[in-house]
Amino acid sequence: MSHVSHLGEIAPARSFQPVARLRLAERRSADSLAVDGWRDSYARVLLLVDTAVLVVAVAGAQLVRFGPTGAPESRVQGIAVSYPVVGIALAVGWWISLQVHQARNPHVVGHGAEEYRRIVVATFRAFAVLAMLSVAFKVDSSRLYLAIAFPLGLGGLLLGRKIARVHLRRRRLKGDAMVNVMVVGGSGSASQLAGWFAKHAAAGFRVSGVWVPDAHEARVNELKLGSSRVPVMSTRLAFEEALAISRATTVVVTDTEHLGHEALRELTWRLEGTGIDLMLSPNVLDVSSSRLRLHDVSGMPMLHLTEPQYAGAARLGKTAFDRIGALVLLLALAPVLLAVALAVKLTSSGSVFYRQSRVGRDGESFAMVKFRSMRVGADAELAALLAAEGKSLAALPKLTQDPRVTRVGAFIRRFSLDELPQLFNVVRGDMSLVGPRPQRDFEVEQYDHVATRRLTVRPGMTGLWQVSGRSDISFEDAISLDVHYVENWSMTADLMILWKTVRAVVASDGAY
Repeated sequence: MSHVSHLGEIAPARSFQPVARLRLAERRSADSLAVDGWRDSYARVLLLVDTAVLVVAVAGAQLVRFGPTGAPESRVQGIAVSYPVVGIALAVGWWISLQVHQARNPHVVGHGAEEYRRIVVATFRAFAVLAMLSVAFKVDSSRLYLAIAFPLGLGGLLLGRKIARVHLRRRRLKGDAMVNVMVVGGSGSASQLAGWFAKHAAAGFRVSGVWVPDAHEARVNELKLGSSRVPVMSTRLAFEEALAISRATTVVVTDTEHLGHEALRELTWRLEGTGIDLMLSPNVLDVSSSRLRLHDVSGMPMLHLTEPQYAGAARLGKTAFDRIGALVLLLALAPVLLAVALAVKLTSSGSVFYRQSRVGRDGESFAMVKFRSMRVGADAELAALLAAEGKSLAALPKLTQDPRVTRVGAFIRRFSLDELPQLFNVVRGDMSLVGPRPQRDFEVEQYDHVATRRLTVRPGMTGLWQVSGRSDISFEDAISLDVHYVENWSMTADLMILWKTVRAVVASDGAY
């Protein structure tokens, strides 16, 4: 049987298109209200928030520059127009720029950095157009007015998006505001994809059905995903019937050999005008989008996957950033370091600092420095205390209730103040500000060939798993996050992790 017949069985290639599109459009209009209606409400909220932010930005600039009552000179030099009118025009142009750059596109809102990037680009281009118009028509507007409106509006737009995303993430973690996905392909790939979506529920995708184009069983099988069951359907059910059962508003094609390029093209025709999204899964997991490039090779799109980025984490730029940043932090936090040192010294016997051998880059050991937060001789008690909690030295051995911790130690551990002396390790070059956390010999001995990759970079004071749950995630998940960081390293990622670390420390998430 040819690839074309997989879809041709449902309807002949030349005759199915108008009828199929009509049937799918009718089904889409009915289900979108029940399944996908959150997108419309979310888009309306973003539109209202953007409009309010822009109004506040230009009104704030007017208020600061000219006062609450305005002033006689509050007219733009070169044109007989008052600043309130210019403010309205600026807000409208800014709003249009956001619309042109599709900053509220449902395919980019809610996750990833693309939404923020479009807002920044739209804002800079709006003001670039304003600057060119001012030069062209010899308009001399108040620089202070623009200097207030620009950062106030940009900051407000980004903050509004962040608040909206936090709210949307909370809804998705509760199972709300999800996109139902029907997978077209093999059940094995569908199971893997569904598991990935379930693990990353905040992305908003949920597999609700699988349609296998080259399977012909009469009965509908089931794929068990946690507590839910997803129907796995064959070509004994028409494509439209499979969509109706899954109530999907997005179709994801994986294992494209099940279709072939001609049947895949027919599938795009079938979904044309229905409002149902079509996505192709390249079966590439745990890879940052910054490592993916789409190339057109004589009409055939090819996905180019660049090599892992761990070499970049050892370059001069990151090293300079780490050491200069550590020196600046040491100077800024000197009073805190002194206060913690005095508190440790005056409240318990023993040295102020605690040194422990850890494994660093390329498997080399170094002495990691911390403020002492436990009584002297605490290391000898670890195995017995872990056994009492049903744990072992096998992986990430942290005690939920640790009697060895002093009162001062409990406080400094809660806010990670005990980690501050590691800034000296960063200055010496043993560690980085951001990277996989350095582990002990018995932990490294358990590494497989995948986990060993975390040793290709300098260990960090903070890392990706610290801002993803800290002590509350499993050893396997921690290793997976560290390997993901190593292979997808970027300076932007480091800055984001540092920012998230500050938030996690203030909230004391997962710290004990």
